[in-house]
Amino acid sequence: MNKLKVFAIAAIFNFNIVAIAQEISLINPVSASEVQVMTPELLWQLGRVSALGISKDKKHIIYKVSTPSVANNNFSSKYYQIPLEGGNATEIKNFNELLPNKNISPDGKYILYTMDIMLQPVLGKDLYPNYAYSDVKIYNGLDYRHWSSWFEGKYTHLFYKSVGEPDTYGTDLLQGERFYCPQQPFGGDNDYTWSPDGKKILYVTKKSEGTAYATSTNTDIYQYDIAGKTTTNLTVGMKGYDTDPAFNKKGALAWLSMERDGYEADKNDIYVLENDIKLNLTKQWDGTVKQFIWADDDRTLYFTAAIGGTIQLFSVDYPGKTKKLPLVTQLSDGQFDITGIVGQAGNNLIVTVTDMNTATEIYSFNLQTKKLKKLTGVNDQYYNNIQTSEIKKRIVKTTDNKDMVVWVIYPPNFDPNKKYPTLLYCQGGPQSALSQFYSFRWNFQLMAAKGYIVVAPNRRGMPGHGVEWNEAISKDWGGQVMKDYLSAIDDVAKESYVDNKRLGAIGASYGGYSVFYLAGMHQGRFKTFIAHAGVFNTTSMYGTTEEVWFPNFDAGGAYWETENKIAQKTYKEFNPVNYVQNWNTPILITQGGIDYRVPIGQAQEAFQAAQLRGIKSRFVLFPEENHWILSPQNAMIWQSEFFKWLDETL
Repeated sequence: MNKLKVFAIAAIFNFNIVAIAQEISLINPVSASEVQVMTPELLWQLGRVSALGISKDKKHIIYKVSTPSVANNNFSSKYYQIPLEGGNATEIKNFNELLPNKNISPDGKYILYTMDIMLQPVLGKDLYPNYAYSDVKIYNGLDYRHWSSWFEGKYTHLFYKSVGEPDTYGTDLLQGERFYCPQQPFGGDNDYTWSPDGKKILYVTKKSEGTAYATSTNTDIYQYDIAGKTTTNLTVGMKGYDTDPAFNKKGALAWLSMERDGYEADKNDIYVLENDIKLNLTKQWDGTVKQFIWADDDRTLYFTAAIGGTIQLFSVDYPGKTKKLPLVTQLSDGQFDITGIVGQAGNNLIVTVTDMNTATEIYSFNLQTKKLKKLTGVNDQYYNNIQTSEIKKRIVKTTDNKDMVVWVIYPPNFDPNKKYPTLLYCQGGPQSALSQFYSFRWNFQLMAAKGYIVVAPNRRGMPGHGVEWNEAISKDWGGQVMKDYLSAIDDVAKESYVDNKRLGAIGASYGGYSVFYLAGMHQGRFKTFIAHAGVFNTTSMYGTTEEVWFPNFDAGGAYWETENKIAQKTYKEFNPVNYVQNWNTPILITQGGIDYRVPIGQAQEAFQAAQLRGIKSRFVLFPEENHWILSPQNAMIWQSEFFKWLDETL
């Protein structure tokens, strides 16, 4: 029996009656017709929609639906096609045959593929063959672990070969060097592409390794010429992330670029290169790009970006050789997120959409009428039978007299004459958008269905409110942003329907840091706290996290730089560990055991401090989970512990 199952079974013995009932539901899943509000059981029956692309015949959208099974602790997937104009979906088996294969060159001669190759022995059994049963790892530099995996000497490389030839005939574009393509840990086929004539291959890599790799974000886009077998760096001198290369049919190259090395949340701009002329199309626009595609006309680029607490569609025209900076135009608007652009079909963009009441579905967006049309309804059978939450956008004045967007999510059948317990939600990132997203863990619809009002502020540090607002959190983790949190909860708490004696604060990652920090300075506002994967001690965090460029930029440097006033402020004034003497409020701490972004020691330090101070506290460890809780049964236990804690303390 694997560790995950052992942990899940062991945890059951601590369940209350509600949790036992949830386990019974694994055998008898909740019927859609019986459900009146969102529940954890229902949340983990919903299908998860992934749009894969537009078919080669330009008539259908191909998509996947992954459905969790809590009983079996896994996911099953089915593939479908649906007409571009909408209609009945048809299950398909040969989805790969229906989609264009971007890995095959436009002339049909070559194919791209990736493969892991051993380039650096670090395992004891590789370095000492006589000790084959050893489990030693030996490192001479950083990048020895990343996200949730230890480095064992392998690098993912991009190859090409003639169509039909075996992989052993392929050419390694990275020439056996210790670099990655796709990038780790989340890179994919957006890290490489063919030129329109099929004569060149473009790919993204960061040409550094070890400690240099862990302290830099400087990826570049390289162009490999098949005939000449030469490689050219197209983004030389550009020091930040350069990603997502994409050609139009005429040969103009677009990509996303950040300016500064080490700043992973820098403004993301669209660049275009044509005939050696390089142009930043979004330079003068006060926002940051998430995703883009070329339009069919080879002149317009469509992209998504956060704005005002949502994610919307935008367009920008490429002016060619004139170097005249174009204007950015917002195309969509509403209380929803455009989470992805699948492609263009005539006057329509095929997109994916969510809001706080609805998981991802596929829509078409009419470029003339600016209207959305729903194409899939994978989860309609459930949503049609539950009462949803009212979600209001509230503008709150901050302590420095700025307007801050705050989402307020109300319980179904909200009655303003009643009083409700209220949760302050602290977003992670720290520079990720708090938009109309739909999470299968931090699910606002579920929290509201349990009878809680949720207050979700677009505090300092979030994209969608200008570049200055987005960057304001860097080097100021415990400063204005904490005032923003308190401004939000204090403003909503003025309402007669908020029970001021039953306020809680919850969050993960930087949101977990926020909970730990608020616990030491909230002045009695909150009755309970919940922190997942939170930074508790900025000094030990610097010594154990894997992407060191992040604290180097956000903290302003290393903790040993005693003359660096900015860094010292982070490690002293903005360090939650230095305010534990003020802790007096119950706190639940949850953590993944293979989370190397915010390692387990952060949770252990926080729990130990709470316990030794005599504070009601609980530590819920998921040994085989990373920064997120991904497996169905572990996710159900997380939800059970989350709401059980609120029942006990709020």
